[in-house]
Amino acid sequence: MVRVRFAPSPTGFLHIGGARTALFNWMYAKAQGGKFILRIEDTDCVRSKPEYLEEILESMKWLGLTWDEYYKQSDRFELYRQYADKLLSEDKAFKDGDAVILKVLPKIIKVYDLIRGEIVVDTKEIKDQVLMKSDGSPTYSFACVIDDALMEVSCVIRGEDHISNTPKQILIYEALGFKVPKFAHLPLILDPEGGRMSKRAGATAVTEYRTQGYLSQAIVNYLMLLGWSPGNNQEKVTMEAALKNFSIKKINKAGAAFSLEKLQWLNSQYIKEMDTSKLAEVLRPLVAEKYPGANIQGKDFDHMVQLFKGRMSTLLDFLDWTDFIFNDKVNFEEEVRSKHLSQDMSKEFNLLAERLSAISDFNVKAAEQAFREVVAQLGIEAGALVHPVRVALTGRAVGPGLFDTMVVLGRDKTSQRLKESFK
Repeated sequence: MVRVRFAPSPTGFLHIGGARTALFNWMYAKAQGGKFILRIEDTDCVRSKPEYLEEILESMKWLGLTWDEYYKQSDRFELYRQYADKLLSEDKAFKDGDAVILKVLPKIIKVYDLIRGEIVVDTKEIKDQVLMKSDGSPTYSFACVIDDALMEVSCVIRGEDHISNTPKQILIYEALGFKVPKFAHLPLILDPEGGRMSKRAGATAVTEYRTQGYLSQAIVNYLMLLGWSPGNNQEKVTMEAALKNFSIKKINKAGAAFSLEKLQWLNSQYIKEMDTSKLAEVLRPLVAEKYPGANIQGKDFDHMVQLFKGRMSTLLDFLDWTDFIFNDKVNFEEEVRSKHLSQDMSKEFNLLAERLSAISDFNVKAAEQAFREVVAQLGIEAGALVHPVRVALTGRAVGPGLFDTMVVLGRDKTSQRLKESFK
């Protein structure tokens, strides 16, 4: 059975590169009917923090990357000491002070990488390897090998920055008499300029993208395209379809450039296709946090969501587009205000406000009829009034249909803003 693992260290948040590695491991396991293991590599007791672990677990769940088995290396220290003692007793390792060190013997190591092909390393380039530190904690490679072997990991899928660790770890596998797994080293995710993305850069943390209003489905969809393609130039692809075509061997060797613009586009597509009532449920807590006391229940809110969902790239865009609804005062774009409200239109606005106030059932059709009647009465073109009214109501020159905008704003608020525009 295929068994793979994702092994993050809780010394920082889960970043985009780590999430992509987790995703490809998870997809490989699911595509092959295997098991996905989550192993927390927390042997660094000083830098490992509970808040980082909590964030990693929460981000994994949010992305939908559920695990079949869960381990923490901090629970397995005695196991590592036992294997270190075994190597000492077999004269395959020696002590230097309190540290335990593996003897590296001359040989040629050949690794077949599922993505890159054969990698050949001469151990002359490798120093004797520290297995246990003087403080009694295992080194990364030693703990990693023991855990991968005992957890029966069949394929180690990780970033290409680990290529230099692989021959060192193979020496440990062989010294312990363990079966060496398959290896696949993923290409790095690059920034738009082709440089390496920083693990600790706040903008690359999964939590940061979640906070910025990205949907987990869009993140997952985009991450799977960084180094792999479902074919037919598809960009938006369901997980079900992706799993049918997924193969580790089809992952590219070259680094994949991260494009925020493409991620935003994908996110906008998922928002547009999302059921309005479900999208409303996602948006309610965001609106409640920014606008305490706002009316976010019922069909009125769902109508509001439907009205703006086609204009959203992220969930936060909804807060931006609807600020004129939830704020008591309009936040004008000054350039727009000077362009559309510089001429005194108090007569036109007051007449329109009176007509709108008289509507008992305030809906889009009724609001449009009132507007048309005012235009006809004044003997002006509709366009001469549309833009000034929109700006007076929303502070913007663009937005959804004017009469839809009036309805979501409400009859009383619409009339009030028209009357107060030129006071």
